[in-house]
Amino acid sequence: MPLLSRDTFATLSASSALGAKINQQGSRLNVAGKQSLCAPENIINAENSGTTLRIFAVMAALVKKGFTILTGDASLRKRPMQPVLDALTQLGVECYSSQMNGFAPILIRGGGIHGGNVSIDGNISSQFLSSLLISTIYAKSPVSIRVRGQQVSKPYIKSTIAVMKKFGVTIDYEKDFLEYYIEKKKYRPTEFDVPADFSAAALLLSAGVLAGRSITLKGLDFSLPQADSKILEILKDMDVEISVNKNRGEVKVVGSEIIEGGSFDLFDSPDLLPVVSILALKARSPVKVTGIAHARLKETDRVTNIASQIKKFGATVIEEKDKLLITAPRAPRNSTIQTFNDHRLFMAFTIASLLTEKSVVEGAEHIDVSYPNFLLDLIKLGAKIDYQ
Repeated sequence: MPLLSRDTFATLSASSALGAKINQQGSRLNVAGKQSLCAPENIINAENSGTTLRIFAVMAALVKKGFTILTGDASLRKRPMQPVLDALTQLGVECYSSQMNGFAPILIRGGGIHGGNVSIDGNISSQFLSSLLISTIYAKSPVSIRVRGQQVSKPYIKSTIAVMKKFGVTIDYEKDFLEYYIEKKKYRPTEFDVPADFSAAALLLSAGVLAGRSITLKGLDFSLPQADSKILEILKDMDVEISVNKNRGEVKVVGSEIIEGGSFDLFDSPDLLPVVSILALKARSPVKVTGIAHARLKETDRVTNIASQIKKFGATVIEEKDKLLITAPRAPRNSTIQTFNDHRLFMAFTIASLLTEKSVVEGAEHIDVSYPNFLLDLIKLGAKIDYQ
């Protein structure tokens, strides 16, 4: 079942702008694609979705003729796009940042992707590489991609490749996920079941752990790679009582009074940073989170912003470029928390507030980006929340 949120609506709108016909029937989306993409009649607004902006920037190069302009909200217009523009330039595509600063608004000239050799930075976002993989199968000649440096968030690349395979396209790549060879191919129509989102599941599981409640999540899908499924391993390492039934798609956590700390590398799963940071508020020993420098380039600088707000609950926090060290307070104190217009920070800090008698978390209006029913689901689990 597809998630319908501000991010995914942005993706659907962008797809329609390039000529796809989309209609919803209950919990199904029927998509009729086009062999030849058309230039949009208006600007494509990716809202807050970096995935939409980056994927459609490359896809816009496949427009037969004309220009595509892509932009987003204030947050998205601060997220890096230069690596995508540089890669497209290497592939023979004319493209620009309108203010010549490497950020949206982005202008892409259609006419096709020529092909050839391209190198791209891997240390900022996996979305750069995913966007190339998705669209370069339609390049006029084969494409070779070389990733410079280390590739962050590799499970997202694995997911991209796995979904492409579902639509009939396989590509050649090295086991280290640093080299790719793409020949001209075509996607085939298929029926695709959208798996439940482990980023949402991680939030709900952390709520159970912090509130000391048993929670069972059903309908999870372990067949496709998801970076945030690492939360299951992290919870086990924190000595949380957890049971996983992959065949039935179920995960159960049993709340406890105390959990263990430890060291956790989130290089491949940066979206778990807010979740692990709030779990640290209940840990009996310090929690060290590493591999998170690229989390500074998300919707906000999540490393600095999390550090500043976790301290309000009474935690001791040491922040470095690529690391947070969090020591829990004896008892989290009531706080007024800022979330910097970041949907994941709002959800994480709302869950953290379950440890206090009464706290105020600003920014409820941003949950529609990725999880519109978040507050309703917390209330169903027994949380007492007043919101406007």
